[in-house]
Amino acid sequence: MRVTIRPFRATDAAAAIDLFRASVRELAARDYAPSQIRAWAPDAVDERAFGQGCERNGTWVAEIGDRIAGFSDLEPDGHIDMLYVHPDLSRRGVARALLQHIEHRARMMNLPRLHTEASLTARPVFEAVGFQVIAARTVTVRGESMTNFRMERQL
Repeated sequence: MRVTIRPFRATDAAAAIDLFRASVRELAARDYAPSQIRAWAPDAVDERAFGQGCERNGTWVAEIGDRIAGFSDLEPDGHIDMLYVHPDLSRRGVARALLQHIEHRARMMNLPRLHTEASLTARPVFEAVGFQVIAARTVTVRGESMTNFRMERQL
């Protein structure tokens, strides 16, 4: 399976939202309670606002063939806000390919580090490419408290 990375396009918004929901509802469900999953990945997501946010934040799409396999972003300060992989394609190198691409872009931008707030589910993915936990945190999303981790990687 060959993973290709390309910039996010406005026409990707609906597919990216579907992938986001599937990823959270299937992959993160082993680490979070059903009420937390519903808060994190609600039924209603504003497609236009989501797409605009992806375009603004420098989002990258991973494809296998003509199928969106995952997506991630790189903000100008080195922050990675999102990393989602379709559950049917997890553990197949999609997240690693996205993070390698993001690291390459960050180096081109002369950023000193990458940083993120990783879920329980994503923490091992980030650790596998050299990120370290700075602190565990409790965040509240739509009234639900959940754990994530501030992580960073020096470049």
